[in-house]
Amino acid sequence: MSALVRLTVTEARLLTREPTAVVLGILTPTAVMLGLGSLPMLREPNPQFGGLRFVDTWAPTALILGMGILCVQYLPSVLAAYREKGVLRRMSTTPVHPGMLLTAQLIVVFAAAVLSAVILVLSSWLFLDVEPPSQPLLFTVAFVVGAASLIALGILIAAVAPSASAANGLSMALYMLLMLVGGVFLPRVFLPDLLVRMGEFTPPGAQLLLESWSGNAGDAGLSQLVQLGIMAGVAVVVAALAARLFRWE
Repeated sequence: MSALVRLTVTEARLLTREPTAVVLGILTPTAVMLGLGSLPMLREPNPQFGGLRFVDTWAPTALILGMGILCVQYLPSVLAAYREKGVLRRMSTTPVHPGMLLTAQLIVVFAAAVLSAVILVLSSWLFLDVEPPSQPLLFTVAFVVGAASLIALGILIAAVAPSASAANGLSMALYMLLMLVGGVFLPRVFLPDLLVRMGEFTPPGAQLLLESWSGNAGDAGLSQLVQLGIMAGVAVVVAALAARLFRWE
């Protein structure tokens, strides 16, 4: 078994031992979705949502909730804590470069985000009769690129934060902003036009996730290719900046 595989397995085990990360990042989106879906009025078609039900339009938002917790809050706090405790410095004296630990964390966080999404999609379909994404290929690409952009932002926070507490503060501020434009605090149909437009190009691309789930991608606003290009550009540029600024000790 390679060093990277062993590190990935170890980091995955550590994640499962963190109740906060498991409950909030993986299970909370589904729990919130099912909780809202238990209200009969939210399962009725509503003209404000284009004839759809609230639960139909909020499903992608619940997805963003979990992605943000895992990629923007959990990831930077863990990496900053490793640096603060000297884990990365000690690894630099061994044959296993600390970069492998960083790679293992990225794999684990992305896998956790995928698991959260799968649980959400299946639970919404089985219990709330929310149809799975209408454009599965576009939705998958949008999810992967959006998650990559969030992970890059998480790494950037870990790169510049002088301590784990500072990383927690920075990640919380960024998380609140991303959830605002993502429609977590208020459905996007009720948001000001400025915030709706920001959601088209702000990670993780809430608008494209919503439209590819409902099957309306490309009907309005920025084209899907432009939105994907922006998310990919954010991921590449921010990741490059994080790599340049990252301190191992």
